[in-house]
Amino acid sequence: TFPMKLWLLVNNPCVHSVRWDARGEGLFIDQGLFEQELLAVGPSAAGEEELFKTKNFGSIVRQLNLYGFHKLTVSPTSGTVGSRPRPATAGGDTNYTDGPLHHFWNPHFRYGRPDLLVKIKRLTKANKEKLDAGLEVTSR
Repeated sequence: TFPMKLWLLVNNPCVHSVRWDARGEGLFIDQGLFEQELLAVGPSAAGEEELFKTKNFGSIVRQLNLYGFHKLTVSPTSGTVGSRPRPATAGGDTNYTDGPLHHFWNPHFRYGRPDLLVKIKRLTKANKEKLDAGLEVTSR
């Protein structure tokens, strides 16, 4: 599923375009680097030929929104402290940004909590109606 792919990317030390925010409660996506690293033609840093079925970053943002991720405003300071909540790599992984830096948040996407991923549901019309009615969404 899309949330699992994101989880694998943000926790993969070879992927530099997606990283946890300083608190491990959201993720930063460096758009320029993401497009080069994961949407470009050929093998990606994640080691897969085609991780996503798109080359368009806008489609990735749409998927994030469909799975309940909310875009947060990136302040000048939040972009520089957004490293993985673990020791930085030799060069430090906060010193780069190729394109717009996007900050996304989902209450069930947390550092060290893969068990919460099952709570991230795709927001279909039926699921949205259930949520609006205060019912639990159980379908994938």
